[in-house]
Amino acid sequence: MSRHRPAPADTGRRPHRLLIVEDERRLALSLAKGLTAEGYAVDVVHDGLEGLQRAGEGAYDLVVLDIMLPGLNGYRVCAALRAAGNDVPILMLTAKDGEYDEAEGLDTGADDYLTKPFSYVVLVARVKALLRRRGTTGGSPLHVLGDLRVDTAARRVFRAQEEVVLTTKEFAVLEQLVVRAGEVVSKAEILEHVWDFAYEGDPNIVEVYISTLRRKLGADLIRTVRGAGYRLEER
Repeated sequence: MSRHRPAPADTGRRPHRLLIVEDERRLALSLAKGLTAEGYAVDVVHDGLEGLQRAGEGAYDLVVLDIMLPGLNGYRVCAALRAAGNDVPILMLTAKDGEYDEAEGLDTGADDYLTKPFSYVVLVARVKALLRRRGTTGGSPLHVLGDLRVDTAARRVFRAQEEVVLTTKEFAVLEQLVVRAGEVVSKAEILEHVWDFAYEGDPNIVEVYISTLRRKLGADLIRTVRGAGYRLEER
């Protein structure tokens, strides 16, 4: 494993720690150098099994995870981390040019995707967006809608007294709905706040997450308002 540390800063805040799990060594080194220059502390490994071990042991703020890896592929690494209760944001990289099964990735708990070849500027934007969403939920109030309770400070969701486990991205989509409960939230608004301006994929990804939330929370909570968006409402 290689480590890349940013130059010391005058601020007292520690740099965010990132783990890159990528078997293309030149790409991994290039990403590590660039992200280090952005002020992050970066570790690099080239094998899925080692990546799983490092991500499980280290206090990382984000993992950049390739899908096609020796030892253990990215889907299985992600699924194992989520099964162990590790909610670190995961940005998956794929070279399959859109042919990968995104639904499979969503089920394993990844938070975002980037298809190779990608713009480094876009990757940095995605990293910053994931870190920003992870860091801005503290102090938010408890939202209650019937038997649904969403604690955005603790990032926990309960339905009828039973806790429902959501991925980071699922929670972010739900949060956009719950803070505006009773109002119609458009697909464009969800994309802007959850995926940010840099998202280049299919906007219908919102529908995939809405479907997943309905499966986990119950189909009665989220209503589709045709041509307008979605509304979280008490039934």
